[in-house]
Amino acid sequence: MKIDILTLFPAMFASPFNESIIARARKRNLVEINTVNIRDFAQGRHQQVDDYPYGGGAGMVMKFDVLSRAIEKLKESNSHVIYLSPQGKKLDQNDVLRISPQEHLILLCGHYEGIDERTMQLVDEEISIGDYVLSGGEIAAMVLVDAVTRLIPGALGDAASSQDESFAGNLLEYPHYTRPSVYMGEEVPETLLSGHHEQIRLWRKKLSLKRTLLKRPDLLLKREYDQEEKKMLEEILFAREKTIK
Repeated sequence: MKIDILTLFPAMFASPFNESIIARARKRNLVEINTVNIRDFAQGRHQQVDDYPYGGGAGMVMKFDVLSRAIEKLKESNSHVIYLSPQGKKLDQNDVLRISPQEHLILLCGHYEGIDERTMQLVDEEISIGDYVLSGGEIAAMVLVDAVTRLIPGALGDAASSQDESFAGNLLEYPHYTRPSVYMGEEVPETLLSGHHEQIRLWRKKLSLKRTLLKRPDLLLKREYDQEEKKMLEEILFAREKTIK
């Protein structure tokens, strides 16, 4: 996968993309990430990338001519252009799964009061990472790159890791434990020490359902359940009802 990031602040990406999973994926040539300075496409001595909005109002707007030149320079036949913006669709794991097979991503990081609306005709989709306002799209681009990169085959040490993570199948991940098995009187659940793979699988699935019910019940509305899961949910809900009484 190739990712080009259009930004006014390319130095912001140096550290995040040279650490951990992203750094390893780049070293293995699984992903190519380039930061491209939007200012390089501005004309004139001052390389102006923004201007006052027509009709008045506070703040400045990123210029259409500059952004158009930048996008068209990077765009290829297989490119998918994403504008990071608080007005976009809120990013979730289903979006990450949908985006991850793309061969070439161009991420446009907005700034100031936003971009000239005419730029949107060059954009394939608009994405937000949450209902809050950031200083620019750079941090949102980092989030998207991280989420997408970890799904590239070979990026993670264990291919099963991405399949078992939170939000896989609209469920939160089950609890994890490691050594020591007992510390300060706190013990690891006996099932996990049993070595019985089927019991462990059932325990994890049930705890995943329970954790989702307690923390993110909205996710359960998006899920289709098999008979095993329906039975587990009934047990969880019945036990909870007894506790309340």
